[in-house]
Amino acid sequence: MREKVQAALAKVRPMLQQDGGDVVLIDVTDDGIVKVQLTGACKGCPMSQMTLKNGIEKFIRAEIPEIRAVESV
Repeated sequence: MREKVQAALAKVRPMLQQDGGDVVLIDVTDDGIVKVQLTGACKGCPMSQMTLKNGIEKFIRAEIPEIRAVESV
């Protein structure tokens, strides 16, 4: 599962990097929760929660239906 999530994040990462940010995979739990850390410009951005839920989570869940949520740590 972790490899699938890494592959999905690799597809999202260029969009984040365009704005000076990035995302790091921290963990994938057994119950389908992906834990990530936003870095760079994304870390302190007021829109980071929207980016996380409406961008990263939406994309990952479309690619990997077993994933239930994406959380920032």
